[in-house]
Amino acid sequence: MSRSLLSVPASHWRMVEKAVASAADVVMLDLEDAVAPPEKVAARANVARALRDLDWGASRRAYRVNGLDTPFFYRDLIEVVEQAGERLDLVIVPKVGRPEDVYLVVTLLDQVEAAVGLPPGRVRVGAQIESTQGLTRVERIAAASPRLASLHFGPGDFAASAGLPMTGIGVDDGYDEQYSGHRLHYPMSRIVVAARAAGIQAIDGPYADFTDPDGFRRSGVRARALGYRGKWCIHPSQIALAREIFSPSAAELAWAEAVIAAYQAAASSGSGAARLGNQMIDAASLRLAREIQALSSINPSVGRRPDPR
Repeated sequence: MSRSLLSVPASHWRMVEKAVASAADVVMLDLEDAVAPPEKVAARANVARALRDLDWGASRRAYRVNGLDTPFFYRDLIEVVEQAGERLDLVIVPKVGRPEDVYLVVTLLDQVEAAVGLPPGRVRVGAQIESTQGLTRVERIAAASPRLASLHFGPGDFAASAGLPMTGIGVDDGYDEQYSGHRLHYPMSRIVVAARAAGIQAIDGPYADFTDPDGFRRSGVRARALGYRGKWCIHPSQIALAREIFSPSAAELAWAEAVIAAYQAAASSGSGAARLGNQMIDAASLRLAREIQALSSINPSVGRRPDPR
C-alpha cells in the first residue's frame, strides 16, 4: 500500500539522494512539472542513475514522465526503462485523459521490456487524473490495462481544468467553511469508485503548503474517509503524517477484532447477525472489519500484479 508517495525533482541530485534515503513508501523522481524544460533531458540521466546506483531501502521506485502531448514523453519512457527498468517499479503518467493514453504507454513498455529482456509486465503504471476530460472517462481509464496499478488525483491541474479558483494545490481556500461542503468531493469519490472497481489503488494528490501540517492532516483524513489509500508528499516532513493517516488506528483495529469475534460467535450459533455494544453487525460489518485488518498487515506494494501473459 502506498500510504506516502514522496515527489522530488529529478533535476536536483542532492534532493534525489535525500528522498531515496527517506521512509516514504514510494519515492517518485519527477521529470514533469518540478523540472524546468531546459533541464528535462539531463534529468532523465539522474533517474536512471538513481535507480541503478542508490540504495532505496524499503521504498518502491517510481518516476513521472512528461505528458503525452509533450516532445519529452517518449524518450522519458524509453531511455529510463532501457537503462534501469529492472530496478523500476512504477511509471506515473500525468494528465491521462482517455484510456488510449494508457494503451500507448503500455504498448511502449511491452516493446521496451521485450527488447531488453525484462519479464512482461515488470514495470507498472500509475495514471494521474487531472482534468475534466480524464474524470469523464475515469472508469474506462482504470480498466484499460492489467499493468495499471493506481489512479492518482491531481487537484491543482484539475482545479484549473474545471475553472475552480484555488490559490494553492490541494488547499480549500475556505470553501469548506463557507459552503459547508467539499468542492472536490465529487471528482475524488468518482476516482475512488473507478479504482476500486478495477481492483487498483486510489492515491490522493499533494498539499502544497508544507509548512501547514494541520492542513495536510485535514486533507489526508478527508481523502482516507473517501477511500484513498495514500497521499503525495512534496516535503519529507509530510511522510510520517501520511503514513499515520492512512494506517488503521488502535481503536479501529480493536473494533475490527471485536466485530470478527462477535460475528464468528453468532455464526457458530446459527445466526447471521450479532450485537456489539449499540451496533448490530452482519456480513457487511465483517467485510469492513477485514478491510481494516488487511490495511494493517498488507505488504506495501504499488498495486495489483499483472495478469499472466
